[in-house]
Amino acid sequence: MSIYRSVPTKKIINGKITQTSQSIIVMQDSYETNGEDYIIVKDIPFCHLKLNSQTTDRVQIKALTNVLLESDYIIDDEFDEIQLERGSAVELVHINKKWFIMSSDGLKNS
Repeated sequence: MSIYRSVPTKKIINGKITQTSQSIIVMQDSYETNGEDYIIVKDIPFCHLKLNSQTTDRVQIKALTNVLLESDYIIDDEFDEIQLERGSAVELVHINKKWFIMSSDGLKNS
């Protein structure tokens, strides 16, 4: 189990400087976002991915495995979590203590 990160960078999120990477590849059974723009999840049977609005305000996720996406705030005024099946992708943005799905190729088992 591991995580591959792109070159480190700093971003200002919620008025705070966050040390992060622009993109990562997650190959472990759980992960919490930390300001990344792009997250690819692969090479594991299942991943529990948590959106952290304190460090992340926008993220694109590509699931090459089954992913349970949980958030610290409600998603689209309706969901506490969403299930991404292998091959799906979603883009989310955090605005005013809510997460919104901005783009998706189809959420599975929402």
